[in-house]
Amino acid sequence: MSKADLVKQLKVGFSTMNGYTNCSANHTKIWSHSLVLALGIPQLTINIASVIFNCTVIFTRMATKDLHKPISVLFCNLAFSDLFTSFSGFWISMLFITNPDITIFGSKDMLAPYALYTMSILSTIYNLVSIAIERYLAVAESMRTRFRVARNHSIAAVFINWVLAFFLGSLPLMGWNCLRMEKNLSVLYSPFCVNYLIFIAIPNVVVAFIVPLFTYLRIIIILRKRKLRMKACGQATGTYKSAEIQVARTSIFIWLLALISYAPFFAGVIFDATNHQCHIDLYPGVYIFRNCTAMLITMNCLGNPVIYTLKAKTLGAKLKALKCLSANRVRACTVENI
Repeated sequence: MSKADLVKQLKVGFSTMNGYTNCSANHTKIWSHSLVLALGIPQLTINIASVIFNCTVIFTRMATKDLHKPISVLFCNLAFSDLFTSFSGFWISMLFITNPDITIFGSKDMLAPYALYTMSILSTIYNLVSIAIERYLAVAESMRTRFRVARNHSIAAVFINWVLAFFLGSLPLMGWNCLRMEKNLSVLYSPFCVNYLIFIAIPNVVVAFIVPLFTYLRIIIILRKRKLRMKACGQATGTYKSAEIQVARTSIFIWLLALISYAPFFAGVIFDATNHQCHIDLYPGVYIFRNCTAMLITMNCLGNPVIYTLKAKTLGAKLKALKCLSANRVRACTVENI
């Protein structure tokens, strides 16, 4: 059947979809088998690789009994969040391969995996923000003795992150969905409603971009100020310069990874909210883009273990050394200047 025939078949009746008329919910098969495999197999592969990577991180941290450190609790929880994102992404990919049309027209079968996917992504975002804040506090408060980020603080942050992610992600399961009403129905993520996607996407994506950017910039500024202070005291600044470069490099990787992973999804939600075309008019380009955004989000889950585990070891060692340098040298400089 040609696309023109499908358009005629789908554009009948007077039902509404996403607030516009002349679109029917006739579940005509429109996906080609080759296109489904071309999109589905890479998604499955990336999800499986992400599961392996994050399981490795979790088992490694538990085997080395490294969870007594506050940052290690956050790293391990980030791996759990990415693991659940990969599992739910794998679930959605399997549904796409076995019955691709329900990912366009929506089905009750898509509600639970999409909800779990949303919970996992929100938990990942909140963990990334928590890690950025913890790193900032670790550097900003390293000169002070009044406050230290303790393991209990990290555990509390993990608990709050999951409670918030579970509540917001389960709203469609509680009734905020468009299974029984076609008005306000998302054309990209049926049976989710467009207003729910906007409610979830806009504030959380903004937080994922702004908070880490601010905190890591502040860390770089603090290190630079301390380097200048040490230089004024005639002390060596090589360690600070090395730490500053390492923080800047890692921060850029983290921020760019989040930008590349979530910005396309955010653009898709904005498009969904402003779209007035029928499903068939958007096939195949927009739906290929939707599947690619899912792969990019999984790539974020795949990249997090590399950035936060491998680079964090070097960075953590440098920041730990800086605490000793700051406590000893700056006090000595202060005594000399009195």
